[in-house]
Amino acid sequence: MNSIPIYAGVDLGASRTKVVILDAGKMVVGRAVRKSGTDFAVTAETCLDEALSMANANRSDIVATVSTGYGRKNVSFARKSLTEIGCHAKGCYFFFPKAITIIDIGGQDNKIIKLDEKGRRISFKMNRKCSAGTGSFLEEMSLRLDIPLEEMDNLARSACRPVELGSYCTVFSGTEVLEKIRQGEKVPDLVSGLFVSVVKRIMEMDSFSDTVVMSGGVVDWNPHIVKMLQERIDRPVLVPDHPQYSGAMGAALFAMTL
Repeated sequence: MNSIPIYAGVDLGASRTKVVILDAGKMVVGRAVRKSGTDFAVTAETCLDEALSMANANRSDIVATVSTGYGRKNVSFARKSLTEIGCHAKGCYFFFPKAITIIDIGGQDNKIIKLDEKGRRISFKMNRKCSAGTGSFLEEMSLRLDIPLEEMDNLARSACRPVELGSYCTVFSGTEVLEKIRQGEKVPDLVSGLFVSVVKRIMEMDSFSDTVVMSGGVVDWNPHIVKMLQERIDRPVLVPDHPQYSGAMGAALFAMTL
């Protein structure tokens, strides 16, 4: 294996754990993602090993590691832990170094982070404790509809008419979806309606600056949601490379400053 200085970022979310490995030139040389599961520490170790294998590197090559996310305190090999707000901001600003509004759709929460032209945080907001409009909301709906989660984006794209859903609550939405199925609504139209509800929840959280950036696993797996938001705010929405890794990318960038 190559003996090169590398830097690691670990984003241990409630749903997924992501690891990014950067070389000294801030190039991504390794990455990995897994379900966080019930043992956060083991999952972090496993993701790190997978990312190191992709980077053709050893643990001894790591100069520093920063952890972030819901389970950041469970990453024993991290030198420092930082909030996901700061790390998502850092990761997105790396790709788009300008004044931006970041919309991160995660497994359990949504975040809106506003940065000025120098990357300094102006404000941030998170959704209420309810998981509606998040990744877990879509996961629950995929179970209700009995379709694989990875097929939802293509189904939404093929919809003829999004079904309007009156409830944003995950529990009530599930009941409403079942009633719509009983009424004969098509699955693609139902999925499109679910995507619309996610976009509406985001738009209710805060206003947006001229430049909007979207990140998170939901965006990575469901890029049609980006298109839907673009149509509603009538301007382009930017997406960083591999948006699911934005938090881990930011953590790795912070690791380079230690």
